[in-house]
Amino acid sequence: MNSRTKILLPLIIAGSLCVGVFIGNIFTFVATHPVTIINKPKGSYNKINALLDLIDRDYVDSVDMRVLMEDAIPNILAQLDPHSVYIPASDLQGVNEGMEGSFSGIGVQFNIQNDTVMIVAVIPNGPSEKLGIQAGDRIVTVADTAFVGGKITNEGVMKTLRGKKGTKVKVGIKRTGAKDLIPYTITRGDIPINSVDIAYMITPRTGYIKINVFSARTYDEFMAAISKLKTDGAEQLIIDLRGNPGGAMDIAIAMINELLPKNSLIVYTEGKTMPREDFRADGSGACQKMKVAVLIDEWSASASEIFAGAIQDNDRGAIIGRRSFGKGLVQTQIAFPDSSALRLTIARYYTPSGRSIQKHYDKGDDADYENDIANRYLHGEFDVKDSIKQADTVQYRTRKGRVVYGGGGIMPDYFVPRDTLGQSAYFNKLVNYSYIYQFAFDYADRNRQTLKEYRTWQELIAYLHTQNLVNEVAQYAESKGVKKNIVGLRKSEKQIENLTFAYISRLVLGDEAFYPILNERDKTVLKALELLK
Repeated sequence: MNSRTKILLPLIIAGSLCVGVFIGNIFTFVATHPVTIINKPKGSYNKINALLDLIDRDYVDSVDMRVLMEDAIPNILAQLDPHSVYIPASDLQGVNEGMEGSFSGIGVQFNIQNDTVMIVAVIPNGPSEKLGIQAGDRIVTVADTAFVGGKITNEGVMKTLRGKKGTKVKVGIKRTGAKDLIPYTITRGDIPINSVDIAYMITPRTGYIKINVFSARTYDEFMAAISKLKTDGAEQLIIDLRGNPGGAMDIAIAMINELLPKNSLIVYTEGKTMPREDFRADGSGACQKMKVAVLIDEWSASASEIFAGAIQDNDRGAIIGRRSFGKGLVQTQIAFPDSSALRLTIARYYTPSGRSIQKHYDKGDDADYENDIANRYLHGEFDVKDSIKQADTVQYRTRKGRVVYGGGGIMPDYFVPRDTLGQSAYFNKLVNYSYIYQFAFDYADRNRQTLKEYRTWQELIAYLHTQNLVNEVAQYAESKGVKKNIVGLRKSEKQIENLTFAYISRLVLGDEAFYPILNERDKTVLKALELLK
């Protein structure tokens, strides 16, 4: 009986909790839905609570019911789709910060180099900048206690430096040229998490906007970027959603509304208990006449796919790149009283032509789903368009009658394979071990005063071209154990140089320099520029 109990008890509890989670509790829906109260059905016998009470009261050994439930809930959700997940209270704040678009902290970007917290950049108008803390400073003490050594982790640094708005943290700064530590007492404040990485004029007529997530702040950032680009003369747009995992659906809808004419269908949702709901453009969009190209890749998911699907199905612009991730499920976030939360799939979304772009999954078995991107790579999909295998053979049609398919992501109108020119095993090793970035950080740190004299990335690049940095990168990597490979170095020289320049420029001038340098050699961006002509 004890053996049977060990086997059956987790299953009984899991099945019990699956119902118990939703019965007799009040949940707060924080996505696109109002607060909903789910009541216990009248006249039903709650066997779930009775079982848990029996275990808590009569089981032979003491049982931590909280731990039992924390372990059981993820197992329950694992029997559903891959995107219904449980978020423990300890993780919820970090998860929500990404969606809310801000957190409270001291306002620095950092990296751990040589067991020391190195400040890479200082957030403009943040608490640290206002006190005079600079890029290149090292944080070596916190609260008069040494804060260096091999035990320091990124997670530990964030936990230490972040905190409630208005609270204080005392740090000791080591600055190049200063003999003694410089003490600062920093009052934590609200720090924005930018979702628009950059917006700049990539040609005299073309604006480029890169969006990394759809959060609460993204629409405002997007509109500010549009306003800036229009002022600078933009008549057409490249919207880069590569690597964008999605986020808030309502934010994506609001942004697409700026591009589509009145009554154009943007997306619709439908679920077992959710009747179909259409979302249409209201005709107030500020960019209805601008030419548009949208860039996607295998990591563009969810809200990114809603965006790309709406543009494609309405024949509003060109979709360029590689097949997107394939997430067509809608989640709502439900808060529990202990500050944990549940993200539950409640509907599917469909593009204007009627496509569900959700790729296949087996309930309770996420292995194939999680390996899908790796399998695409192994099948050659990133290199050859004909290697793409979409599960859905049903034809759907865009507004102008073009054939499109669902079931496995958004297929771009123009396929661009991954860039393998100049690739080598030597270059891949330098990238994978982060030696190019580490060299760039070290170089920028040693030459900060000289590099700060250059105000634009063009000026900085002109200077860097006078330095023999590729050879220095190879020497740096060799000092770390990667033997210099002459053949690989010659084959990948341009890639090493370009990435080194981009990293150094980012450390000195920020993303405003980083992306323009990378985009000069980016095949997908170049294809978009070609098509927009």
